[in-house]
Amino acid sequence: MEDLGNIQEYAKKHSVPIMRDESCQFICDYIKSHNLKKVLEIGTAIGFSSINFALAADDVYVTTIELDIDRHITAKQNIHNMNLDDRITPIYGDALVHEFNEKFDLIFIDAAKAQYIRFFEKFKNNLSEQGVIVSDNLSFHGMVEDLSLTHNYSTKKLVKKIQKYVEFLKENKEFNTEFFPYGDGISVSKKI
Repeated sequence: MEDLGNIQEYAKKHSVPIMRDESCQFICDYIKSHNLKKVLEIGTAIGFSSINFALAADDVYVTTIELDIDRHITAKQNIHNMNLDDRITPIYGDALVHEFNEKFDLIFIDAAKAQYIRFFEKFKNNLSEQGVIVSDNLSFHGMVEDLSLTHNYSTKKLVKKIQKYVEFLKENKEFNTEFFPYGDGISVSKKI
């Protein structure tokens, strides 16, 4: 997989969820316009978004963590094939137990949807002074706004957890959050 198109094809063929182009472009533009340098991604999948973030500018460095070993291995290969070994650090592990000592300008949450609040609470202390936490999939295919779009019990449970996370963001006294309709729903949270 030498280019992003090949990575997208692989994701489609193997049912690996990756960011939608619109969401990815929004974050890359945000990285460039705010001159962000250090990104932490929770949920590597096969490296598509971390590669995009690193390509946003020549001085962007990404640390990304993934719990699924097969996806981690594929991501490492994709990162290597894109010649980004020096700017993307893929970590295999559980983000909820792994400790990061450094500060990041952007923390991107795109892993287990049911754990979003835990991810937010854990990693908010890793934000740089002007840093932001960006969360993806907050619309969840429109189901967050309209739960009747699914009749699947486990999907409904998951959607309710995303709804709870959206409420958590709206009511948070430490952070001001803006919501954007790009892709599958995205938010940007800044410390107040």
